[in-house]
Amino acid sequence: MGPKAKKSGKKKRKITKAERLKQLQEEEERRQKEEEEARVKYEKEEMERLEIQRIEKEKWHQLEAKDLERRHEELEELCLLEGCFPEAEKLKRDTRLLSQWKHYIQCDGSPDPSISPEINTFISLWKEETNETLEEVIAKSKLVLKQASTLADLDSGNMEKVIQDENVTLYVWANLKKNPRYKSVRFSETQIGFEIPRILATSDIALRLLHTHYDHVTPLRPVPTSLREYTATVNHLVKDEVKYEETAVDKELQEEGKQQENESNSVDEEQTKFEEQSGSEVQTSFVQEESEATKCEVEMKLLSETVLSAQFLLIKNANEKPYIFEDNEVDLCQFTTLGGVYHLDILELPPQCKPMKGWMIVEILKEGLQKYIYPPETTEDVETENAFPPIEVTLEVQENVILFEDPMVARWDAEGKHWQTDGISNVSYKPEDRLVTFSLETLGPVTLIQDAHINMPFQSWELTPLDVDQVLLTVTTVFTTIQIQIKENLCLLASITLSNKKHFSILEGKWMTPISFICALKEAGLNIFPSEHSHFYVVINYKDPLIEMKAYRQLALLSSAFAFGWSKWNIVCSSNKVIVKLKEHLSEKPIQKPNWTLLMFSGDRAQRLKINENSETFSEALKEETEFHSTLYHMVKDFASQKAMEKVRSSSCQLIDSVCYMLLSTRVLSYS
Repeated sequence: MGPKAKKSGKKKRKITKAERLKQLQEEEERRQKEEEEARVKYEKEEMERLEIQRIEKEKWHQLEAKDLERRHEELEELCLLEGCFPEAEKLKRDTRLLSQWKHYIQCDGSPDPSISPEINTFISLWKEETNETLEEVIAKSKLVLKQASTLADLDSGNMEKVIQDENVTLYVWANLKKNPRYKSVRFSETQIGFEIPRILATSDIALRLLHTHYDHVTPLRPVPTSLREYTATVNHLVKDEVKYEETAVDKELQEEGKQQENESNSVDEEQTKFEEQSGSEVQTSFVQEESEATKCEVEMKLLSETVLSAQFLLIKNANEKPYIFEDNEVDLCQFTTLGGVYHLDILELPPQCKPMKGWMIVEILKEGLQKYIYPPETTEDVETENAFPPIEVTLEVQENVILFEDPMVARWDAEGKHWQTDGISNVSYKPEDRLVTFSLETLGPVTLIQDAHINMPFQSWELTPLDVDQVLLTVTTVFTTIQIQIKENLCLLASITLSNKKHFSILEGKWMTPISFICALKEAGLNIFPSEHSHFYVVINYKDPLIEMKAYRQLALLSSAFAFGWSKWNIVCSSNKVIVKLKEHLSEKPIQKPNWTLLMFSGDRAQRLKINENSETFSEALKEETEFHSTLYHMVKDFASQKAMEKVRSSSCQLIDSVCYMLLSTRVLSYS
């Protein structure tokens, strides 16, 4: 073992009890001192916080009092500005009346589509005209084979005919040779056709494919109860408004007449005859002017209420789903038909012409063309179950239709009067050729269907002023960006972008009224217009309908001089508030780095927010040195240029009405 370590010469001195007590006392004094300092600091901070809170509360009360003081004046001014909506409606009504008058004096025999008796008469007279060629029928409809052997193809010996119109295309194939090897039917210069089984290839049949580029079959479906009630409510409301309007106007005029009578009775009888006549003429002129002014004022007031009700109904959500759908039935609230209807039929081949001594002899059947039943109703003589296999059909998607996913195929059930998906198999789609191939157990009307909400909810939106009385609405979805140009009472599809590439559509460059424009976009598969039931199929950012409607009306009022856009904070705020970003925009050129301002609106209060789009957390705090107002118009007026406000006040009432209608139809505040 090694040597032991030497112990230190110094020993640690043991702390005495007195010293220990002294240390504890010093620590206690230090702790008390720190606590006292912390208490004083906390009380000071709390007093400062309470003082700031008191000042802010006092300031807030002052702002509220100021807002309340001018609320009546601001709402009155807004009411005057929103007079553009009934004024635009009156212009539309006058245009409709003028159009009806022009149609009346034309006397060309065409019916007025808005009058049911005229449509019924036209159809009844049309049915009586039986001796018309197919070309004449198609030419006349713009809405809607006895010599097949003379049109026989030299190679196959079978007859093939294609007749095309702007709204209808007819494909006819007649099996003249009945050669079992010819089971593939392809119409010339197209890939449209059929693959028929052997039993049909050896039968006296004709195949007919009538493609109507519009859907006239779906309206035959019975209207669901809730939809019927909704429509009845709208019609009842409109009728009540019109009736109330007429009654109120008559009442006002009667009261005015009584007042005029009393005034005329009080005329001094001692006046001279000349003075009486002069006074009477002046009084009559004044009475007429007053009468017309009163009538116009009452009409505009009641028309304003009617427009307001109609706009509110556009964004009112249904409380329950409209219909209980059967198995395989297509839910037409969730899906939509595209590309029109393809009517597929097998016909019995009629007797053909036979040359005889320079004459052409043909047997005329009184009953006309008859359908060939396939598969037959009775199959007792058939040994195998696969003797009547499905017919393979290849169709071409209409040129103006845009598909964002592979389409589904549906067939029309004539008994149930609805579209259904059973009896259809092996569906495939070639997007590069726009061809849909599928197998059908039995032929009949078929159509292509797509999810009506495939472009909902939207990713963003923007409303930008262009030239004088022109506005551009841009809606961006997962699949596409759609730009809609609005001018007066017309809309135009400015551009479509698919997968970051510009896509051409035949709708581009065509100015249409808003309703016609919306219908055209839906028919082309560009549905960005929610229905009253869409919230059952799409996760939406629900907003109170009344607040939403007020916001759209006021955004439309400002749209000629200010750009508005989607804000991420609109999702975070409550359902009784909407948030949009805004910037003044007087130049036609887009601003490279726009300085957006955030506005929050709750229906009766508008304010600028302290946060911006890049803020980390949401806050409803008021921007420094700003106030809140009763309307968006007066909120913007606080910081806008005089030139911008002058442009707003001089905007066309038709433009404002059209912008509002498009905002109400797209519902960008709830569906983004």
